[in-house]
This record gives sequence, C-alpha cells and structure tokens, in this order.
Amino acid sequence: MSRKIEEIIDKMIEDRAKGNTAIAEMTRAKLILKGIYPDKYNENQEEHSNTIEKLIEINKQWNAEESIDGYSNLQTAYSQKELEEEAVLEIQSQINHKSTKVLIYFASSSYDQERLSQMMQKSFEGCIIFGCSTAGERINEKLLTNSIVVLSLGHNLIADAKVEVIQDLNRDFNTKGAFESFGRYFNESPTTMDPIKHVGIVLIDGLSSQEEKIMDEIGDLTNINFIGGSAGDNLKFEKTTVYANGKSYSNSAVIALLKMQDKVGFSIIKTQSFKALDSILVANKVNEKTREVIEFNHKPAANAYADALGISVEEIQSRFFRHPVGLLIDEDHILIRSPMQKNGSNIKFSCNILNNMEVRLLEAKDIVEQTKIALDKKKQKLGDKLVGILSFDCVYRRLEIENKNLVE
Repeated sequence: MSRKIEEIIDKMIEDRAKGNTAIAEMTRAKLILKGIYPDKYNENQEEHSNTIEKLIEINKQWNAEESIDGYSNLQTAYSQKELEEEAVLEIQSQINHKSTKVLIYFASSSYDQERLSQMMQKSFEGCIIFGCSTAGERINEKLLTNSIVVLSLGHNLIADAKVEVIQDLNRDFNTKGAFESFGRYFNESPTTMDPIKHVGIVLIDGLSSQEEKIMDEIGDLTNINFIGGSAGDNLKFEKTTVYANGKSYSNSAVIALLKMQDKVGFSIIKTQSFKALDSILVANKVNEKTREVIEFNHKPAANAYADALGISVEEIQSRFFRHPVGLLIDEDHILIRSPMQKNGSNIKFSCNILNNMEVRLLEAKDIVEQTKIALDKKKQKLGDKLVGILSFDCVYRRLEIENKNLVE
C-alpha cells in the first residue's frame, strides 16, 4: 500500500511539473507542507484510504487554480484502479475541473457504488454529476471491464443542466414531478422548450423493467429528445445502480435535462445491425410484468419462434443473439426486442412486447460495417463540427463483438 501512495504522489508531481524540475521540487515541498510525506506510509489500510482522500482534495484545489486554456470543451478519462479512491484520483488527474460543467460517468458494479458516488461528487464539487453502473465500459479505442469511464462537458458546450432522481420504480412513481421541477428550474415548461437547444439523458435501473413506462411518460410530457440506457452489473442480474447528487440509487432512474449554449448543437444517431426477415410473429398472449411472451401466432411462443426459423425448440436458445425480433418502423428503423431466455414454452425478452403486438423475425448483419456506415453518414454531415460522441450500447451488442473477435 505504501508503494501505491508513493506512485500516486509521483504521478501528481509529474502531471503538475510537466518536466520542469524546479516545479517538481516545489510541488513536493508543497505536499510536505500539507502533511503528505511520500516515504512515511505503512501498510495500514485506513491510513492509506485517508491519505488518498487528502490527495484528492489537494488535487481538486490545484485543478481549480489551473487555466482552462488548452483544454477541450469535451474531455474523457478512465481508470482501472481497483480501489475507489485510487480510481477517482486517477480520473481527477485527467480532467480539468475548472472547465467542467457536466460530468457523466459509467462504472463497473465491482466498485462500492455508494462510496464511488460520494468520491466523484467530492472530487468534482460544483459540477453536475450523474451516471450508472455498467456491463462493461468503453472509451475511445478501449473496450474495458471493471473500470470507470468519464465524459466531461465544458461550460462552452452546456449553458445549464438539471438532474432529477425518480425512486421506487416498483411503485406508482412520479415522472411528472421531475418535469415540473425542470420547469421551475429553467423557468419554462418542458412542453414548450426548444428541442433543438435541449436534450435529455435518462439512465434507469436495468433490473426495474420500467424503461418503456418511463420513456412513454416522458414522451407525454415533452417534445425534447431523451436518450440513454439501462444500468448493468456485468450480466450478474443482481443489482444495478444509477448515480446522482453524490449518492447511488437502486430501483430508480436518473433524468438529466441539458441546455446547450447558443452556438452549440447536437445530433442523435441510432444504429442497429439487423435485417428484417419475412416471418411475422404476433404476440397473442403476454405477461408484460415479466416481459414474457406466452404465445406467438396462437402457438406456444417457443414453438412459434422455432417454426419461424425452421429449427427444433431445443435449439432456439442458441439462436437468440443472431435472431432477435423487432418492431419495424421502416426498413432503416427497427426497434430491437432481444430474447433473453426460454422459460418452459415462454420466451423472456429484455424489452416489453405488448399484447397483440406484431414483430418481425430479424437476422444479424455485419455489426462493424453497419455501425461504420451510420457513423460515416453523420460525420459527412457534421464535418469538423463533430467533437465527440456519448454512446450507449446494448450488452448483447458487446457480447457479439467479443464472441466474434471484432473488438479491434
């Protein structure tokens, strides 16, 4: 542990000095004057934790003093450190606090979720911070696990933002109350806000099964586009978490409303890599609460799905990734409904399929090529105006990428 603290201190000095030996010596002296002695730490875990917290506070002060010149309005950072304090300190060293307005982070469920949320809020005090747990993390060219990834949006991008938490999703939760709060904060009703200048982000407990209900209610309350995803837990399906206000929440949703600066725009892109087949499946009998289809085409769901593929019922579980079903809006716009598991003759899905809903059987195409086409179209339209992408990926998409050795 003592060696880890020494490494952290050395990194802080290196980041501040930027090769200037005089500044390095001065920085070391400043640390000693603050009671940080690089060579005097033992293996005591409590002392180790307290020292790193102290270093986080010092780093925060130093970051507040730094000029924002030379920093992008969009910054990214990540850490694979195991301890929350070490991970947050490493992230803190990569982000200019002073230039940050909104900070969004995604973290592995392997961390102590409450402690992580507290440390992030403390480290970037004064910023609007929210996020959720994940089933794998991604940043730039890295596909990670057991890590934290961060996106910082600067003051020159975001004029203002407000975050609301909706709790107790298994009860009669109140989405309307969150939007009334937005209206009071921005002094304008969400129903009349300009959808070109505002965008919403919604992160929902992935085990709540309330995504469709929340999104439906949001659609009734505003014309602003809301995008986001479901919190994960590395496919354990035990506990998923959302973060806001320095706290962690389960069975909850975090809803953020961002207002862009006058000369800043955004664009929303949805990609999928499936083509619709001819087979149509009508859900004649469903259990919406458990997201199970009991009957397709007046047959047991598993049998109807197997018949559509021309395979035996015993084989269907192995085909779920390659052959989900989808709501066909048009040929280029398909809402995917991924089957998760066979439960007797029922099929459990990761998204709702309503009673009498008509879906098409789908077939996977080249996931990399289809994504590249979609992104290239957007890049051609935006040109050098494109500064970054906030991306939400389905866990099944990640599994396909890994299983087919397409990560690189």
